[in-house]
Amino acid sequence: MTDPEDLATQVREGDLRIHELEEHADHDTAAEARRLFVERETGTDLESIGDYTFPAERAEPNIENMIGAAQIPMGIVGPVDVNGDASGASDGGAADGEHYLPLATTEGALLASVNRGLGVIRTAGGADARVTKNGMTRAPVFRVNGVAEAAETVEWVNDNFDTLAEAAESTTSHGELLDIEPYVVGDSVYLRFAYDTKDAMGMNMATIATGEACEIVESETPASLVALSGNLCSDKKPAAINAVEGRGRSVTADVLIPGELVEERLHTTADAIAEANTRKNLTGSAKAGSLGFNAHAANVVAAAFLATGQDEAQVVEAANTITTMDARQREDGTSDLYASVSLASLEVGTVGGGTKLPTQSEALEILGLRGGGEPAGSNADALAEIIAVGALAGELSLLAALASRHLASAHEDLGR
Repeated sequence: MTDPEDLATQVREGDLRIHELEEHADHDTAAEARRLFVERETGTDLESIGDYTFPAERAEPNIENMIGAAQIPMGIVGPVDVNGDASGASDGGAADGEHYLPLATTEGALLASVNRGLGVIRTAGGADARVTKNGMTRAPVFRVNGVAEAAETVEWVNDNFDTLAEAAESTTSHGELLDIEPYVVGDSVYLRFAYDTKDAMGMNMATIATGEACEIVESETPASLVALSGNLCSDKKPAAINAVEGRGRSVTADVLIPGELVEERLHTTADAIAEANTRKNLTGSAKAGSLGFNAHAANVVAAAFLATGQDEAQVVEAANTITTMDARQREDGTSDLYASVSLASLEVGTVGGGTKLPTQSEALEILGLRGGGEPAGSNADALAEIIAVGALAGELSLLAALASRHLASAHEDLGR
């Protein structure tokens, strides 16, 4: 067996590069050697980072230069009560019934707040949730000589969708090309490809498939590929196009809460919550020039992403959420509360990427959504719907705390 001490010494003396260690030892020994090297270089004790429970080889597709693992506290909230349609009716949701949602976070009071909202939603009979649109995008940018060549390229693409779809889909056994939307800016042509990637989040799938299609575009039109991603996708950045057109899954969840329940459990009124939402999430966000109009939807999405192995950089898309709260007046003059969240671009999957890591796989098992669904895509749809209801619960609880002026005292009570 290769000695990690010897490997660390070779790295320190320049005989080995830090990324070459797996060529000389198994993955765990390589990780230990890197820890020893870093400890000596920085004077840091990496005992906790090195205390991980899965074979380092399991993480090989997910990380380079591994030294250990970051441990983030994980809890559960729920049950998350989703009124779906397990029969698979065309107007039904993929998630149906009660689910426990794992959340990983370092923010105290978050899970307690979400759980409070979920309790109210459950007592109200559960929330409805639906994926309304699905399409993972990749938008290459091409160079042309001018507007005439741009128009020629766009016309060819529009007339030859089937040819491009055949090329793109030849790279994957699951992905399906749904649409190609062209955009012209001077001598640049952007083609926004959108794919149904089934239960995979699908970013790599979309990239590889689009690369194959781009070769056809280059051979049949005057356009020359400049970059496989032209940022009109748009990936891992705040972008209005994703807020409007969607990316990944567009999902909405809503619930109607009786006024008596609002007063009993949230210690405020439907009218007060609706006003707080309008003045804070709508007017305040508009004044700030925000792309998102919500209280903290990204909080729940980020915690769910970390727990279930999603691409954490894509949490930025959760900020596109729009939260609505309306007081619906009854004949007797009292009001019920209608609450909804609409997440335009929730990029999730239940296969591939970080979902294969041991703790993340277990978290998906808790949800009953590990791996591919039947039919294909149903597990990722269900995950999106459950996360949306969790985000709805977080919005409901925080807005109620603000409307009742209990936010600061709640944090004080929990010692956060």
